[in-house]
Amino acid sequence: MVQIHPVQAVPVNYGVGEVKSSSYVTMEQESFTIWMRSLVYHSKGCAVFDSKGNLLYRVDNYDSKSCGEVYLMDLYGEVLFEFQQRFGLFRSCEGCNSTGTRFRLRKNFKISPRGSSSSYKVVMESCKDDQQSCYKIVNHGSVFTIEDGSGRLMAEVKRKQSNNINGLDFGEDVLTMVVEPQVDHSFIMGIVIAYGLLKCKL
Repeated sequence: MVQIHPVQAVPVNYGVGEVKSSSYVTMEQESFTIWMRSLVYHSKGCAVFDSKGNLLYRVDNYDSKSCGEVYLMDLYGEVLFEFQQRFGLFRSCEGCNSTGTRFRLRKNFKISPRGSSSSYKVVMESCKDDQQSCYKIVNHGSVFTIEDGSGRLMAEVKRKQSNNINGLDFGEDVLTMVVEPQVDHSFIMGIVIAYGLLKCKL
């Protein structure tokens, strides 16, 4: 039977008691599988698995219009980020966690040549010190990358293909996310979820 989660194990110990207390920061490049389906029947959402097939994150969106609050949870059901879409002249999505970390994602409205990449701007700010830092999503068709303000690659997301069965494509709802070392993959997932909401994928 074909597995939708990665078959290559990353040498990082995700014990049951360790995931919840982990800082979620990658020690080396790690691969995750995002299944754009909710684990709850008849609701939108997604499930995220690590390289061993263990469930790490899940999103269950019971709002058919995707305009209410949406939550990114760990496998224990603890909320890591909550999201709220903002509608107006410039549609955006805001994310916030319990520590006061907030970010806003919106599309960059720039006239660009046909066939070139489009981008989204992520502004992250802390309620504690009002410091802001910017990140960027660059969409290259079926692949998008997440970069920091200096242009350093933080993560890449693309449609998952099998390495064992002649590059079998699993479809549009199964994605591979590769996160670079020393990156908080819970925050990366927060950006991915906000992006999915703006693209009406969740």
